[in-house]
Amino acid sequence: MAGQVVRVPEGALAREIFGPLGGVVEVGAVSATGTWSVGAVSVGELVSRRRDEVGRLLELVRDIGGFTSSAMAVADELGYLREHEVTAPSLLLWSGAVEEVPSRLEDLGRPDIVRRMCHMAADLQLTYFLQALITAAVAAGGEVRPGAARIAEALAIASGIADATGRSAPALVFRMWRVACLPGLLRPEADMPQHGKAGFRAYDRALDALLPVDGRADAPRRVSG
Repeated sequence: MAGQVVRVPEGALAREIFGPLGGVVEVGAVSATGTWSVGAVSVGELVSRRRDEVGRLLELVRDIGGFTSSAMAVADELGYLREHEVTAPSLLLWSGAVEEVPSRLEDLGRPDIVRRMCHMAADLQLTYFLQALITAAVAAGGEVRPGAARIAEALAIASGIADATGRSAPALVFRMWRVACLPGLLRPEADMPQHGKAGFRAYDRALDALLPVDGRADAPRRVSG
């Protein structure tokens, strides 16, 4: 997909953003229980309690990708932002199936296993979320500096939803993205046009200024407009 970023339909770009965001929301709902018990999870309660942040996040996604209403409707189509059941197997998928499936499937819901899956899922899905945001921004064109500021703000909101303790700090997510995704996009033999590579490099530089990996960045500020 990234190799042909400028030709990807906006609905597909939006789906690649809202998919990982669904994992972030589910993990956040589990984390918010304080018990690491999937039986106590309410996605609807989390979204309602953080309504303003979720609304701002959707606004930022729209602006980052220059999305139309039909593309933004993908969020409602996927259904991750309204009440739905969160299960241990779904957390296993969000976490990339790194956790071994126990011989007794019900043991997958043990608090220690749920906690590990949530931590891995937060790392993985926030990294995917950041990659999707940058891809959408490169595809949309426009000025990099305000685009990067919107991405940094969106990432800060999503990171806070995933884990209110600060474990998933935006600068750390940026660092994971830079290691896991960026080299594959920019290597000489990568299937991406040069203007696409230039776009990703520009966003890397801009986000590095906003979210330096030494952790000394100021918190991303709300972008007006």
